[in-house]
Amino acid sequence: MTTGGQKRLREYLEKIYRQKTKKSLAVHRRAEKVMIKGGSHSLRLFAPYPVQIVGAEGACVRDADGNRYLDYWQGHYANILGHNPAVVRSALRSAEKRGALHTGFEAASQIELAELILGQLGYKDFRIRFTTSGSLATMYTVMLAMARTGREEVLKVGGGWHGASPFLLRGIKFDARRGFGAAESAGVPRDLIKRTWVVPFNDTQALEDMLKRRGERIACFILEPVLGVGGFLPARRDYLKEARRLTERYGVALIFDEIVSGFRFCPSGVQRFYGVVPDLTAFGKIIGGGHTIAAVVGRWDIMKLCERRPGGGPRVMFQGGTFSSHATYTLTGAAMIRHLVGQADRIYPRLAASGERLRRGVEAVFRDEGVEAACTGGPGDVLTGSSLFMVHFPRKPWPALTPEVLNDPLYSDVAFREETLKLALLTEGVHVMHGGGAISTAHAAADISRTIEAYGRIAALMKRFRD
Repeated sequence: MTTGGQKRLREYLEKIYRQKTKKSLAVHRRAEKVMIKGGSHSLRLFAPYPVQIVGAEGACVRDADGNRYLDYWQGHYANILGHNPAVVRSALRSAEKRGALHTGFEAASQIELAELILGQLGYKDFRIRFTTSGSLATMYTVMLAMARTGREEVLKVGGGWHGASPFLLRGIKFDARRGFGAAESAGVPRDLIKRTWVVPFNDTQALEDMLKRRGERIACFILEPVLGVGGFLPARRDYLKEARRLTERYGVALIFDEIVSGFRFCPSGVQRFYGVVPDLTAFGKIIGGGHTIAAVVGRWDIMKLCERRPGGGPRVMFQGGTFSSHATYTLTGAAMIRHLVGQADRIYPRLAASGERLRRGVEAVFRDEGVEAACTGGPGDVLTGSSLFMVHFPRKPWPALTPEVLNDPLYSDVAFREETLKLALLTEGVHVMHGGGAISTAHAAADISRTIEAYGRIAALMKRFRD
């Protein structure tokens, strides 16, 4: 679409949206008086103003005006069973009977959660420690790697998002002039940013070249085996195998960020499919059963640095926060993982089938209207299925399927995907993030059909407003 066509479409959509969400606007105006932009999470505060959600159940959420939306954000991809599933509610009722408020003591339920996660990974001599967010988990993995290696540089992939850890706030958003090399945040010392290096995802040669140049100074290489906000792209088997070989060669700790992918594709980490054992892994989202649980899993010789250093010296201050391993949260996390393990043969094939149907269906409805669109989120050369999807709008033929191409405005209409498409889908009763999202077991076949139809009506609108 031309700029003029997009502008007219946006104006048309905003008019409909404002008519349907008058109570949400009133709530948002109240929120703006006490919070920056009216909230505490930037992604949720989209223009012209966010819907105010007052209820959630299964595949849907309900706003203050009574509108219902099929939700594919699903708690930032954490709710694999949908909103408020029965298995979690049951665990919460059990916690309430025993007293669910915070005590400040270690919780017995964390032992079962730790046993479940480590048991599903199946590694010998690994340990786990819980924290409260993915940002903290990835930050601690970097600190542990630096303490283990005595080095102070970090390597990550372009398009990889690992939370707000100061070590990793580089190479997240694509910049037309500098690619993925730009710093992402003010308030982070320049010296720290200079110690963070970025390489392209799935590019074995680039990784080898970087480690040849700086391998003796780099403490860790951190990546998502399935790239998240960068495009829902899975790593190739040969790439992860080579990453393991090269990091071992140069004494670099290999860290997997499985905060999104962990327990999303199977009742474990996707590392199980690849046959690659990282030194450290960050987990989050699904393992909390809808609550604030994240974890670091790692080799015993690295994890023990949380409590003592060989030969003395300060330990890594991964000592936990006030709400680390909260009794109720670890209880619901254990209930979630027990359910996923017990029902794996039913849950994961169904999620994969729904994902495939949705991705194919969305591409088809745009094609039928003569609109160029493509879905990422498919399984790749290792994963057997995927419940993720992200919709893109190519502006010219893609030279390759990479985070750089998907997020370069020269090749893809990123602004339309992130802004106009979101607003258009909300007027159709569907809520997405980054053009798509994650399917839960609560999304029935009829919901998938309804979603495809909604994308189809948007495709027709795009055709109508095309210059």
